[in-house]
Amino acid sequence: MLIYLRDRRLQRFGEMVSPRNKTLTCTEQEMAALRNSISCVYSRLKLREMPSKLIAGDFFEVAKFLPHGFVDLLFLDPPYNLSKQFGKYSFSKKPKKDYAAWFDSVLSLLQKSLKPTATIYVCADWQTSNIIYPILEQHYFVRNRVTWEREKGRGAKRNWKNNTEDIWFCTMSQEYHFDVDAVKIRRTVLAPYRSNGQPKDWQATSDGNVRLTHPSNIWTDLTVPFWSMAENTPHPAQKPEKLLAKLILASTKQNDFVFDPFLGSGTSVVVAKKLNRNWCGIDINQEYLCWAAKRLIAADESSTIQGYEDGVFWERNSIRKLRSREVQSAYEIEAVSEGAPQQDRLLC
Repeated sequence: MLIYLRDRRLQRFGEMVSPRNKTLTCTEQEMAALRNSISCVYSRLKLREMPSKLIAGDFFEVAKFLPHGFVDLLFLDPPYNLSKQFGKYSFSKKPKKDYAAWFDSVLSLLQKSLKPTATIYVCADWQTSNIIYPILEQHYFVRNRVTWEREKGRGAKRNWKNNTEDIWFCTMSQEYHFDVDAVKIRRTVLAPYRSNGQPKDWQATSDGNVRLTHPSNIWTDLTVPFWSMAENTPHPAQKPEKLLAKLILASTKQNDFVFDPFLGSGTSVVVAKKLNRNWCGIDINQEYLCWAAKRLIAADESSTIQGYEDGVFWERNSIRKLRSREVQSAYEIEAVSEGAPQQDRLLC
């Protein structure tokens, strides 16, 4: 099939091909069916009941029914200390001491469910970070703070544009799992160095000179989900699947248990499933849980994680550039074989 560029838009045999909105939502009929996969909890859960479970309810009510010592990785993405609407539920900004007390109560309820070797990742914006850091130190060993670029941040007229968020890396003890080789990033080498005429710590590929580098605590390779990405939902604070893949691959092994008590649209459990980990999540919003359930079904069809391929994390948009070149080359070959005019060949 030939695709030609016309007026900067793609055309297939005279029919305009425009990008489609892939944002995932649920119809009322879908929600009615998907609710069957969501649990409500009224008594203490057994350990064997925890894997692959979406739980509807207020975390503070459900937490008292959780079993002891089942969590290998806790992904904690609670409401930040901001006034924000989450569907029909809302969270109101609190005085700092009140938010600190609220956050401390969350950690206290989760403590019994963590294994002694558990890793904890806690999300925050810059203001909330200042509140929670002293509390994290009281409960865990704080190892690092990852700051990642949320490139969709809003502009400001009287301040610097705020487009970063934090993730606090904590552990329950000095014994914990961390696999740095699983989260190396593929980067272009701008100034390749050779030793005895041979590439040193890099390799020449058809895509240029590249190397696998150790990840730092500044992440600029993430794309916040938007309307043309299949992972996107209407959730106002959705995290990228690529972000969760980094955390899960670094801090868990196959079949370890990933737990998210403020699940939202389900990114953490979807990625855990794609990476063959056990998982469980809680959220008070049943519509969000239905989105998560629908995403989990889709994960049965495809385990693809945007920006992660062949066991390697790629720089933002670098896969797309490579694919564009591959597609361009393929269509140029086809266009030549079909006798297409040179100026009408696909440009990517």
